[in-house]
Amino acid sequence: MANDRIRIKDIAIRAGVSVGTVDRVLHNRPSVSKEAKEKVEKALEEMDYQPNMYASALAYNKTYNFICIMPKHESEAYWQEVEDGAMCACDHRRDFHVNVEMLYYRRFNQSTFNKVTKECLEKKPDGVVIVPSTLDVTRAFTDQLHEQNIPFIMLDSYMPDLRPLSFFGQDSFCSGYFAGKMLMLIASKEKEIMMMKQMINGNVASKQQENRETGFRHYMRDHFPNVTITEVNLPLDMEREKYNDILENFFATHPDVHHCITFNSKAHLVGEFLLRSNRRNVQIMGYDMVNKNKECVKRGAISFLIAQHGYMQGYSSIDSLFQAIVLKKEVTPVNYVPIELLTKENVDFYRREQL
Repeated sequence: MANDRIRIKDIAIRAGVSVGTVDRVLHNRPSVSKEAKEKVEKALEEMDYQPNMYASALAYNKTYNFICIMPKHESEAYWQEVEDGAMCACDHRRDFHVNVEMLYYRRFNQSTFNKVTKECLEKKPDGVVIVPSTLDVTRAFTDQLHEQNIPFIMLDSYMPDLRPLSFFGQDSFCSGYFAGKMLMLIASKEKEIMMMKQMINGNVASKQQENRETGFRHYMRDHFPNVTITEVNLPLDMEREKYNDILENFFATHPDVHHCITFNSKAHLVGEFLLRSNRRNVQIMGYDMVNKNKECVKRGAISFLIAQHGYMQGYSSIDSLFQAIVLKKEVTPVNYVPIELLTKENVDFYRREQL
């Protein structure tokens, strides 16, 4: 019997119970005897009944509150792409009374992460999206989420030991290996390559960036072991005006460096410097199609960008919470997004809303 032709009345007749009893079983409401529930469940199985979860969720008329915990960011940054995607997913599910709230913490500042996670728990959300801090600090939070049966999704860094409902992000090791392979297509004759990093107290902003660098260094070790990789740090806690002096000094003392790579979304910091100083013989490879990076690609200072679909990650994380919590569906536990290469020729065709 087709599911759209099965009425509650049909189920009640098959089970030998009232229509009200069937309705209470279908919506998991109380005041149903064990015997009556077993009769209804047997009838549902025999009739191959598949509930219309969309209709049930709409009829339930419950409000669902999701919280996203992510780094504090500028308006033109990778994390803004993620946030925009999450809010779009919220808007698409507005008929189901889905709300999304953003809470921000500062990278390298454990106290701010602890503060927002405490605030999150006090709000008793139905689901959470987390851009994690360090493993131990994040575990202290996710253990409490498990204790309270609050499902959570991870972005940026996959930490399987924390048992998230799902993960969205790139395979960061493969991404770094791929970046090395693409870079060396145009830099195969180079003896030295500059690696731009942004660090505080010797730490980069995320495990994802560390894994990208590891993948890159593996590629270079395997295929170009004689190429020197020189690191240049533009500290995250330094005023941007001072970056110019650091870069000016580096290129003045390394005149034979013609290629740079970075594993964060700030390749434009070097790109804009190169454009200002008219160094047309230096090219950069970076990550993320934020507007400032895109402009440097179009003006020729950045040769390649690797896109990781931040908008899609934000959208999909909220949609997966919706699927799991509201519609009671299973979701895919690990979701690797594409590793896409953008150049001057195709950067205008990249659609961040690609879903």
